[in-house]
Amino acid sequence: MANYDWIVIGGGITGAALSYELARQGGSVLLIEKEALPPSATRYSYGGLAHWAGKTPLLKALGEEGIQRYRILSEELEADIHFRELDLLLPIAPGHQLEAVEADLADCRIPPRRISVETACELEPLLHPAALEGVLWARHGHIHPWLTTLAFQKAFQRLGGSLLLQTVTGLRRQGQHITGVETDTGFYGAAQVVVCAGGWTRALLRQAGIRAPIYFTHAESLELKPAEVRLRTIVMSAPVRRLELERQAAHPDRDPFWDEPGQELCPPILDVGILQFVDGSIRLGQISRVLTDPMAEVDAAASEAQIREQAGRYLPQVARLPGRWYHCLVAFSADHQPLVGSLPGWEGLQLFSGFSNPLAIVPALARRFAQQAYGQVDEWIPALSPGRFVQVLS
Repeated sequence: MANYDWIVIGGGITGAALSYELARQGGSVLLIEKEALPPSATRYSYGGLAHWAGKTPLLKALGEEGIQRYRILSEELEADIHFRELDLLLPIAPGHQLEAVEADLADCRIPPRRISVETACELEPLLHPAALEGVLWARHGHIHPWLTTLAFQKAFQRLGGSLLLQTVTGLRRQGQHITGVETDTGFYGAAQVVVCAGGWTRALLRQAGIRAPIYFTHAESLELKPAEVRLRTIVMSAPVRRLELERQAAHPDRDPFWDEPGQELCPPILDVGILQFVDGSIRLGQISRVLTDPMAEVDAAASEAQIREQAGRYLPQVARLPGRWYHCLVAFSADHQPLVGSLPGWEGLQLFSGFSNPLAIVPALARRFAQQAYGQVDEWIPALSPGRFVQVLS
């Protein structure tokens, strides 16, 4: 049995970035992921970097720091992560007023600005102008999320880190102290275990008898095959209804129901999102469902039809392209800010999860986490402690 300074559970973008940063600080790190290409939120992400969208001082600062890091990240990691900056078009969804959406976004780090329907169609000629009642514009970052994750993993291994492709079956505890993890082949010990398991975090912790203020949605989208169609922009309907869904689902009155199987705590929502990757493949999405069972099944055919119908309002030519439905879990907290640090009352266990807007801030936050772990005081990390939800945990 090997003992490590750190075991990081979850090899998506959060776990890969954090493992890399901990290794940069000189720690002995074991990163555990169940498979080489897991069907995770990282794998099925849009890849968008909404660095402009933070509303709190903390998220604004991390957004600025994050986009600056991405501009040099390919060079640092010695790999092409397909970073680019694109026009983001935000057509106002039916039933919402442009002025109200604009006002709600006015306190963002870089507030989107209003543009005419004619300008929007010049930026994206595939748009259906009749579907546009109002449009906002912002400059948006974009990466290929899985290429970025692989780049972090490989850079981590070059630093001497160990990547283990196994399934974590549980946490080993002695009283209130986590001493390591059990996998399908054995036990691995560590001074600190960091859970970066995204939407599976709650179930993993619950199995060990640990309560945490972390929740998840079932996210459904379509992956369309590369085609000759070429999008010039990213199209995302506004407002993003998922944020309100998360707020309702994490309300303290609903918290007891999260430990009951088979519950649907809120009606599902659909936020239209349409984005093309450098390789020509396209994401269409996304439906978000609050189902308390992480293994819950949904009607894939009905979801696909709904996504295509709603996306087709804006980009009919794109919505008809062949592709497939997919589904993953997306973690979140009750206040749209991640859970970073120790759980109250537990030793040897930390969280790095619950990101509502992960890609924009994960590299910056992972570096800060690692630097603080090795003695550098950080102004933001303490504010993200899971202890801020102590009443929920009690």
